[in-house]
Amino acid sequence: MKVLVACEESQRVCTAFRERGHEAYSCDIQEPSGGHPEWHILGDVLKVLNPTEHDIGFGDKDYCIRFRTMDGKEHQVLRWDLIIAHPPCTYLTNVATRHHSLKFTPLDKINKRTEQRIDAMGFFMRFVNADCERIAIENPVGVMNTCYRKPDQIIHPYMFAQDMNDAENYVTKATCLWLKGLPPLETNSLPRPDNKELFGVFPSGKARTWEDSLCRSGGAGKNRSKTFPGIANAFAEQWG
Repeated sequence: MKVLVACEESQRVCTAFRERGHEAYSCDIQEPSGGHPEWHILGDVLKVLNPTEHDIGFGDKDYCIRFRTMDGKEHQVLRWDLIIAHPPCTYLTNVATRHHSLKFTPLDKINKRTEQRIDAMGFFMRFVNADCERIAIENPVGVMNTCYRKPDQIIHPYMFAQDMNDAENYVTKATCLWLKGLPPLETNSLPRPDNKELFGVFPSGKARTWEDSLCRSGGAGKNRSKTFPGIANAFAEQWG
């Protein structure tokens, strides 16, 4: 299958598909941290989303998708068999919604963030309306759950962990999936992790989460948005 993994610099999903024999490409405006520039399209993903869009790296326009990967090699596909998209969630999450409140944010900044949220919503919908029979769009719980529609599935990394000792995957982090032409992912039967036991508690007694532990250790930022290995493997095994 020819697979486009949109808005992915980590290449975790791309690599999972490549390991299973698929022709997968990651695309992002950032250079990849996954170590495979030969699989990475550096630039605006909208330019390689549909066959009627302008190319990346070519001067003409044709009814196929043409692009160059970072190693300079030219590629073309008639149409993607599968698109997995991770549109930026900065302005779409429930956490971002508090910045639209006058209790926390001046009115001029709210107006600016509202414009940015509308742009982010429009970008999200470009994947919804892409010319592809199989599409998965991933995002945290947020505004798209209400202004677009409820997701087809909400998953956590622990649902794809090997066992309860799989420290890399046995954590909670709600991720929504909007699906077209794809079945919901099959999950394991592991119990939900006890965050108090794994990460401790705040002074208030509230359990810390995996993301809280990242902030404490200084490992937030890009690590927070990387796809967990168990989920990436599930994408490739079940949808590939």
